[in-house]
Amino acid sequence: MTDVIQQRRAMGHALLAATFLSGLAAPAFAQNAQPATGGSDADIVVTALKRDTRLQETPIAISAVSAQTIANSGVQNIADLRSQVPSLSFVDGGPSNRRVVIRGIQATGEPTVGVYYDETPVTGTVGASNDAGGSTPELRLFDVERVEALRGPQGTLYGSGSMGGTLRIIYKKPSYELGADFDGSLSGTQHGGANQEMNGMINVPIVDQKVALRAVGFFKRNSGYIDNTWLRVKDINAEESYGGRVMLRIQPVEQWTIDAAAYYNKSTTDTPTWLLESGKYKTDSRTRQVVRDEVKLYSLTSNYDFGPVIATGVVSYMERNLVSQSDTSRFIQGTNTLAGYNARCFTATGAPNGCTDQFLNPITSFKQYQAFVAGQSTSSLYPQQDLNALTAELRLSSASKGPIHWTVGGFYSRRRTNVANPQLNVNPLNGYVIPTEVDTIRFIYDQLKQVAAFGELSWDLTSRLNITGGVRYFKYTKNVVGHTDVPSILVGARLTPPTYLSSSEDGTVVKANASYKITPDIMFYAEAAQGFRPGGVNQVLGLAQSLTPYRSDSLWNYEAGFKTSWLNHKLIVNLDAFRIDWTNMQVTQRTPNGAFSYIGNAAAARVQGVEFETSIQPVHGLSINGNATYMTAKLTEDQLAANLATASSGRAGDRIPYVPKFTAGVGAQYTWPLFGEVNGLVRGDFSHSSGYYSDFRPSYVYTRYINGYELVNTRIGIEKPNDWGAYIFVNNLFDVLAISRASSSAIGVGLTSVTSARPRTIGLNLRKTF
Repeated sequence: MTDVIQQRRAMGHALLAATFLSGLAAPAFAQNAQPATGGSDADIVVTALKRDTRLQETPIAISAVSAQTIANSGVQNIADLRSQVPSLSFVDGGPSNRRVVIRGIQATGEPTVGVYYDETPVTGTVGASNDAGGSTPELRLFDVERVEALRGPQGTLYGSGSMGGTLRIIYKKPSYELGADFDGSLSGTQHGGANQEMNGMINVPIVDQKVALRAVGFFKRNSGYIDNTWLRVKDINAEESYGGRVMLRIQPVEQWTIDAAAYYNKSTTDTPTWLLESGKYKTDSRTRQVVRDEVKLYSLTSNYDFGPVIATGVVSYMERNLVSQSDTSRFIQGTNTLAGYNARCFTATGAPNGCTDQFLNPITSFKQYQAFVAGQSTSSLYPQQDLNALTAELRLSSASKGPIHWTVGGFYSRRRTNVANPQLNVNPLNGYVIPTEVDTIRFIYDQLKQVAAFGELSWDLTSRLNITGGVRYFKYTKNVVGHTDVPSILVGARLTPPTYLSSSEDGTVVKANASYKITPDIMFYAEAAQGFRPGGVNQVLGLAQSLTPYRSDSLWNYEAGFKTSWLNHKLIVNLDAFRIDWTNMQVTQRTPNGAFSYIGNAAAARVQGVEFETSIQPVHGLSINGNATYMTAKLTEDQLAANLATASSGRAGDRIPYVPKFTAGVGAQYTWPLFGEVNGLVRGDFSHSSGYYSDFRPSYVYTRYINGYELVNTRIGIEKPNDWGAYIFVNNLFDVLAISRASSSAIGVGLTSVTSARPRTIGLNLRKTF
């Protein structure tokens, strides 16, 4: 019944949004409108197959978002792309804490979606919970050429992090013409304050047709809109970020291009989570929950055209420092009971078990125990994660026009992460940590090495029929060292000397694809492909063992689809259906006290769905793009055997957390001439997500149901194409409370912590091209 209500509600909002968008465009139909300033995104040339192909002729499920769409729809980071791409969603914990999800392949651990900035794959930090996929680096999406979203496993060409799909951000490269762009915005947020944003680019030719430099810089300051009632701090989640990138292109000869790039991104905020029990956009956290994220990325890409063969070499190096603080005060205070004393300081038979404080001084009375707990009653986890990652790839691709196309290559990556994970006392007056007052601390060193060899062959058997096959051999090695230097009986942290564990695995993943052009504008394709990601080792307080391994997981994806073009390419309609069988899936499980999560392997799951995309240009100047996805994502077997199952363990038929059954997005833009070369522009974007659960078991005490939501963004302005533009925009037009993430645990004593979309924001955007 809940799903029916949600779907009816979604249909009502969709009709409202469609009426609104039509109303925006309708006044302009009487004008002598000119063609839109940009063509359909379906005409984009993509490089997803490691060679140039037109989007509609690429026989896989792929979406591309153009630079114009990114700019006009207000996209600033990868999380803003969710309304533009079918099956793309995020488990959104706020800046620096987002998990990218495609086709419902959502799980803790290593990423399930490969994220690439140009040719460089990036990943999050493993942290104390080994969840590298939950903190994807988000570089600024300004001066972007396009974004490519490949749906379904891309293991043969893109490796282990792409079992659900791949997201590729392609930046504009240096050119041999002097130029510059400026984009700035001033806005205000409901329930918050003023926001500022500035982006700039300058392109400088240094040696004509040989050397050019392109530099981009940005600065953003967003007001907060969440009030901390305990610390009496308004708008506590104010955010500031800045950074940029520098790209140098060197072309010694016409056939050889070398691109060197350096990226920098730094952001600071308090976590944008709030408590439902405290009221809308309010929290009573006892501590500041600071998030600081600094990313440095360097890459070098070389392309040499030998004629029949193109050689590409890529090497990159990333450094990341991430701090993501969380309040533990409620959990610690909850242990200050006689029951808590008996559970921690006596065995099941009532005999003393020798419990001590963090300095190993014996605790021999309830009064002494109470004083010990009171000394930590305002405290916070303060993990400091330092990552460095080296990746390299060398590949050769055929450059002929056919009938055979091929790519072969090798890949290497080495990621190292050092984690210091202390629980620190906090100044109760201002909520900031006291670095010298350590309640407990553990250290983790984590290293993941991967090597691979891959190849893909595509053969045009006829002018209409193509078959493609691919294979990738992989091997990974995971090394983990952990030690706890300051113990804590309150959270179950034992004094542990350095302990080492290693795991490794090798194998292959394969892909088979066939496509047939029924007509020049209608293509059918079918594909079967494998996906995989590495296993690892848990480092969780409260487990029976300090190091507990978990296995890799893998899947098979089967899909078929049509790509069609009508009315002289003015109407594009694409449709596909898929089924994914997922085995040994890595899932979040909890320690018996409910305080900490760790990774285990569930039995199996199945995801089935249908994806739809369309774009239409019914009249000059008007373009409409839409997408929709319906899918079911469920366990097909119990996570654990009955004798091992806990209250949180999923059962066959339970839905995969954070995966909506139905999502949809619609964008409409209309431009018309005003005077001279100046055009008017009006745009609206609508997105819908149905509801989902935060955990597998709906009846689990810490599971929360997250209602579906709809969001509408609008923009209206005037512009002189390729020169300047001025626009008024409204994001979250109806000021909808759109909760994207909810969680609960024993640390919060069962309270519900949520993350939601930014409230209504109204602003002015100015652009200038020099």
